[in-house]
Amino acid sequence: MAAKNITVIPATKMMHTGLPRNAAVKKRVAGYARVSTDSEEQQTSYEAQVDYYTKYIQSKPEWTFVKVYTDEGISALNTKHRDGFNDMIADALNGKTDLIVTRAVSRFARNTVDSLTTVRKLKEKGIEVYFEKEGIATLDSKGELLITIMSSLAQEESRSISENVTWGQRKRFADGKVSVAYGKFLGYCKGADGIMEIVPEEAETVRSIYRQFIQGKTTNAIAASLTRNGVPTPGGKEKWQATTIESILTNEKYKGSALLQKKFTTNFLTKKMKPNEGEVPQFYVENSHPAIICPEEWDRVQNEMLRRKATGRHQNSLSPFSAKLICGDCGEYYGSKVWHSNSKYRRTIWQCNGKFKGVEKCRTPHLYEDDIKEMFLKAVSELMIDREALIDDGRVLHTAFTDFNAIDKEVAEITSEIDVLSGLVQKLVDENASTTLDQTEYRSRYDGYIDRYDKAKKRLAALQEQRQLQELKGDILSGFLFELGELYDLPMVFKDETWNALVDHVTVHEDGRLVFTFKNGSEVSELL
Repeated sequence: MAAKNITVIPATKMMHTGLPRNAAVKKRVAGYARVSTDSEEQQTSYEAQVDYYTKYIQSKPEWTFVKVYTDEGISALNTKHRDGFNDMIADALNGKTDLIVTRAVSRFARNTVDSLTTVRKLKEKGIEVYFEKEGIATLDSKGELLITIMSSLAQEESRSISENVTWGQRKRFADGKVSVAYGKFLGYCKGADGIMEIVPEEAETVRSIYRQFIQGKTTNAIAASLTRNGVPTPGGKEKWQATTIESILTNEKYKGSALLQKKFTTNFLTKKMKPNEGEVPQFYVENSHPAIICPEEWDRVQNEMLRRKATGRHQNSLSPFSAKLICGDCGEYYGSKVWHSNSKYRRTIWQCNGKFKGVEKCRTPHLYEDDIKEMFLKAVSELMIDREALIDDGRVLHTAFTDFNAIDKEVAEITSEIDVLSGLVQKLVDENASTTLDQTEYRSRYDGYIDRYDKAKKRLAALQEQRQLQELKGDILSGFLFELGELYDLPMVFKDETWNALVDHVTVHEDGRLVFTFKNGSEVSELL
């Protein structure tokens, strides 16, 4: 058998570009620079990087300078929000770049998956990335392995830094140190000692918001009023939103306290935040800084919010009477109507919203606002006769509402029972999987555990609802007692805040009787 004759045919084209090996083609080269903060030191580094890569690429006769892509103050943990980086990759994949030069793997990406995915996309198109610090070229046979190792190390470094930052934040929380985003926080600025300092003009806006809400206005109405009057929002915008008003009304910082760690970062790579629902500790700091709103007024606002939510209706933006006047015939709420809207006889009246809905119309009368106010003042005058006794009885009732010992004890017992039942179910399932149990007996025991578990869960939910209801009643009664304690002088003038704090609802009867039901359960009847 004749010997094999093998002829080597040399390669004539470059692997990734497909160009002739002896072709004198200049590489199109881009640089990438990134800094992660906007500190002065980092800004200097950023400018130096841009200048360095511009001169470095232009100094190579075999290279053609494309541009230096940049990202300022942006984390490298993922590429989603890195516009400069994304533009660079898009341009490269579209055939505008042959080589990308950057300082280090950590400047390119600290996320191993992002780093490898991007490098492989570029590699498929014959585009090389060169990391100066590590001396890694991605088209090199060892490049991908080295990038995997270096990216993993960079990612681990980021995780360690993130944990240290998180630990530092929680340590500051535990020490009661309060920090806010002052640029978007109305009423305060950072004082010389680092403590929140009141901004008088902005504080007056905050007080106005609280005052208007107590007077019966909705968050939508308050937002519209501030927008109309040209008051800037916390973020410096012209138009207010109801959600912004609600966030101000519910923020405990305005009463001089601070609840810390309301949100937390769930993943150091994505930086995703979520509301803290018990996953990590929270810290409540009282008297952490000067208050704009007194605690009593803040509590009254929270009580009023609870009351409005409990009714399932929003109050009319112009009147406190909405959702408080009830027809004695059909049980519908009264609503406002305007008579003679385009004449000098214009008047606002209140009548049953269901007056003409049924076969027979409701016989309850319409009401003028002045009459409602007058009847209310008479009713409060009668209430005030036994003022001290009402306050004493109310305090006893408030203590009963806020005594959760029995409920909390049963909750603890049922929670323990649920844990035990969960363990029994798991043990039974494991036993059935590892041994041959009688399946009829197994099903009977399993169904028995599950039935007890379901009943325990339902009882737990009922207890939790009962506790919330008691808390609501306690809060409402607390607002009533506070307002009643503030009333001394008679005769009084009608005030929206007094009405909102004292009156639960008013039932209107066909004979013209208005039965005022106050928030402590007391009833006073007045005749028109």
